[in-house]
Amino acid sequence: MKTVRWLVLCLAFLTMISGCSGPLSSESHSSESNLPNHKKITLTLWYWNRSIDDELLARAEKQFPDIELNTQKIGGDFKAKLKTTLAAHSGEPDIVALNDWMVELFPSADRFYDLRTLGADPFKDQYLEWKWNQGITPDGKMIAFPMDTGPTALFYRSDLFAQAGLPSDPEKVSATIRTWDDYMAAGEQLQQKLGSRSFLTDNIVNVYNQMLAQNTDLYFKPDGSYIGNQSPHIRLGWQTAVAFHKKHLLANADGWTPEWNASVNNGKVASFVGAIWMKQVLTEAAPDTAGKWRVARAPGGDGNLGGSFISILKSSKHPKEAFEVLTWLQNPEHQLEAYQKIGLFPSTPGVYNDPVMETPEPFFGGQATGLIFAASARNVKSSYFGERYPVIHGIVTRRLANVAKQNADPDALWTETMDRIERELQR
Repeated sequence: MKTVRWLVLCLAFLTMISGCSGPLSSESHSSESNLPNHKKITLTLWYWNRSIDDELLARAEKQFPDIELNTQKIGGDFKAKLKTTLAAHSGEPDIVALNDWMVELFPSADRFYDLRTLGADPFKDQYLEWKWNQGITPDGKMIAFPMDTGPTALFYRSDLFAQAGLPSDPEKVSATIRTWDDYMAAGEQLQQKLGSRSFLTDNIVNVYNQMLAQNTDLYFKPDGSYIGNQSPHIRLGWQTAVAFHKKHLLANADGWTPEWNASVNNGKVASFVGAIWMKQVLTEAAPDTAGKWRVARAPGGDGNLGGSFISILKSSKHPKEAFEVLTWLQNPEHQLEAYQKIGLFPSTPGVYNDPVMETPEPFFGGQATGLIFAASARNVKSSYFGERYPVIHGIVTRRLANVAKQNADPDALWTETMDRIERELQR
């Protein structure tokens, strides 16, 4: 009887211990989380219209049943709202989409999680190396994860090129207009044949921007030192853009204006180098030209303009879960979906061989332009921008525009521009 009583007491004691202890395995944790009274965590995500597919965000709530995903589509000046919120140290989201101005946030890197500490490194091989590197600060913190990209190419009117005696097939255009000098020569031929009714390209600043996008050395080194007055790429970009002006190859139609829209619709602009997101801009601006445009590799090499990132704020109380959501949203499968549905070009090269990239596009005469942009994206060079890039670049491009608009002396203006940058850097 004593033995029986002792066994009963032992069993009772063991039952008490197991009832008071925490979960002993992931399975027990999972079953606990599925109890009716389990409380969801809430994650707030900021994005702007068409930066993330709305339908995908709705699916995320089913994918992560333990997470209440509070998605907020921010209108107006997204960057200003984010910077104001960061300054206030209040009301920050857990997850935030960032445009290419993300580099301006490098000085505030301590306000963001280093995504490597959350497990980013194993994902690296799925993304374009140059895109991945853009989200890393000079001291090695990864504050931004790749979303879409902006590979560039030459958009051109095949009918106008043919009328000017230029090649009009995309493969032949890519093969014959390989350099910026080739492009200028094509513009001079087009001018001789078509006169002033059609110009080679849109504006002086776009020529400079596109040349810059093809190079590695921009205005700054990763250590923060300014090299814009020494970089041959900066000077060559300025001189080449000025040459386009002097040869009368520019329609002088500024981007994002009604004049630009009219110029691409009425044939005043015969071509331009632009990022893939210009496809939507062009189709909306020039409906009367449907079927006449084509896309070839850009003269001077492959480049990138634009593209987005996604980050996790240090104020988030649930960084692990936020990272799971972030990587799910931007996995290769979902980036390919975003390309199909809202035109965001993937930063995941593993999907570039998908049949979707070979889809004929009626506006571009049945050409599958995805193949051109995929080839471009693979060959973009890594470059460093730095947080002061937008300010310095703005100084340069505003003065360059005056060369075309006011016929200002480009050499004198170059010197004045370099002096103005030096003063800005001393502030």
